[in-house]
Amino acid sequence: MRIVNPTYGIAPQGEGDATSGPVDWANDPIILFSNNKPNAKELLEGVRDRLGTLRRVDNVGYIAKGSASQPAPPEMIEDVAKKYRIALLALGD
Repeated sequence: MRIVNPTYGIAPQGEGDATSGPVDWANDPIILFSNNKPNAKELLEGVRDRLGTLRRVDNVGYIAKGSASQPAPPEMIEDVAKKYRIALLALGD
């Protein structure tokens, strides 16, 4: 997975090769992924609202892992990876 900042472009390539092509921020499906801490959902709702001023949001989804203190289950990560090209993560508090 290549992590990018859409404001500044693609971060320098680290170890390993990116296996997917360039990300299309205007059209690719995006998942807003919450760690389930207080205010994470509200933060991601604000991100979605802002994205709505720049692109369509009918393919922007939301998911929260079950507990802030536990990792996301592998099946959740696999499902998200199959459906979305971009993941924006939020840590609340």
